[in-house]
This record gives sequence, C-alpha cells and structure tokens, in this order.
Amino acid sequence: MTLWRTLSVSIAAAILAISLAFPVMAEDIGRDFSKGSTLEKILQRKTLKVGISIFEPWVMKDQDGQYIGFEVDVAKRLALDMGVQLSFVPTDWDSIIPALVAHKFDIIICGMNMTPERILKVNFSDPYEFNSMSIVANKNVETGKMSRADYNNARVGGPAHLFALEDFNSPKIRIGVRLGTTAENAVKNYTPKAKAVVFENEEKSIEALLNGDVSCLMLSQPLPRMLAQKYPKKLYLPMKSGFAREPSGFAVRKGDPDFLTYLNNWIRICNSNGWLKARYQHWFKTDPWKTQIK
Repeated sequence: MTLWRTLSVSIAAAILAISLAFPVMAEDIGRDFSKGSTLEKILQRKTLKVGISIFEPWVMKDQDGQYIGFEVDVAKRLALDMGVQLSFVPTDWDSIIPALVAHKFDIIICGMNMTPERILKVNFSDPYEFNSMSIVANKNVETGKMSRADYNNARVGGPAHLFALEDFNSPKIRIGVRLGTTAENAVKNYTPKAKAVVFENEEKSIEALLNGDVSCLMLSQPLPRMLAQKYPKKLYLPMKSGFAREPSGFAVRKGDPDFLTYLNNWIRICNSNGWLKARYQHWFKTDPWKTQIK
C-alpha cells in the first residue's frame, strides 16, 4: 500500500510538473516561430519591401518619376499601418514570383490575379479587388478588311463585325498579351484558334497594337477602356463588358502564417471602413489622375 501511495504521488507530481511547464514550452515555441516570420523581420527592419511591375493604373510613374496608382496607395497605407518605411522593388512581371521566393522583397502588391499555377508557388491573401479581362482592338482589326464605314455601321446597330469575343477566335487574328499574365491562358481558353503574340512589357504591346502588328490586346480592365479613349481614331472596345472576372490579392512566400493572418485582417478592416473601395473608385472609375502620368 505504501509503495502504491508513493508511486501515485510521484506520478501526480510528474503530471503537475509537465502541465505547468507546457504553457511555457508552448510560449517559447511560438516565440521561436514568430522570430522567423516575415512580419517579425519587417518590424525589426522597420521597412516593408514591395515587389512591383508597371501596370496602368495599378502601378505607374508620374511626371516626376514617382510611383503612383492603386497598388501604390495600398502599399503606402499598409506600411503606414504597420509603422514602417516603404521600399518599392521594381521587377519584370515574368520573374516577380521567383524574386519573391528568393527573398528579394517581402510581398507582391501589383494586382496579381490568383491562378492554380501561382498558388502552387506562393500564398495569396484574401482578395481585395477583382479584375475583369477585356479586349481593345485596332479598327483595322481584320487585316484591313474593316473599313471606317463598317465600324460606324456596327456601332449604330448595323452588321456586327468583331464585336463579340467569339469573333476574335480566328486564325486571322493576332492577339497581343503580356508575358506572365493570366491573359496568356485566357487566349488559349477563350480564343484558341487565334494566334497569341507575347510581349515582355506593356509599352511594347501597346506600340504593336497602334502599329497594327497585332489585331488586339487582351488584358485586364480598365486599361483597354483607357487606351480606346486615348486613341479613338485607331482603337475601339469590341465589348461593353469584360469577361473572366478574376480575384487578386497580396502574394507572400509559403510557410508564413503570421504575415498572411495580418494581411487578411488588414483587408477586412480596410474593406469595412470603405478605404479600399474609395481608392478603387479613384483609380479605376475616374480620370483626373491621368494628368499626373507621363
């Protein structure tokens, strides 16, 4: 009986010691994990490094060479709320995910749409905007066969001519897309018979469209609308509304739950107080800012 009582007391003491030690152990483990998080490193460094690429009106340069745009506002507000400085890291779009994975910066804030392929490489935050794919076309879109009269007739309800997405699904059509964008897959899925012409940057693709080297460009709104307004003698919008509505969010490295949790909650707060909606309205629904860019 005495032996049994002694064993019972020893076991109880051991259980008590473990239970008392467990919270301390858990706290230490949590602290160790947080030390390796991107969020903790940003706060210690006091600088948020953001990977960007030029996409109008997400990211642009004004006449003084400063970055402006919807995502620039988002990045500035995020850094302000974190109490840190902001550093932009301009990167070619087709290499921006590898650069993130290689720790060149902390986060991609550049209107990046979510795709299954990208999700395999990075983690996305909750969506904070939705991009609609669209087309802006050269008025001589069918190798010169579309006359000004044809175009005007189509606009007033005459014979429709390349005014629907399926009209562009033809071997005669050359569709310009930017390298590494979701438009590359959109061409394959929506217009598989057309020829996709891939460009390294936005500027070259627009130049090719204006020169007639491609029939049209497939890219996210509002740039198609903006280009049609800027070059009304050469370009037009075949469709009033876009297609392939795609969610976009912040992209961060895998295995970083603390940073992702912070970003998701930040998005919820900025959605609930109307800040994100107001900035989206400014950059995507109004035009006064156009006088700021080159």
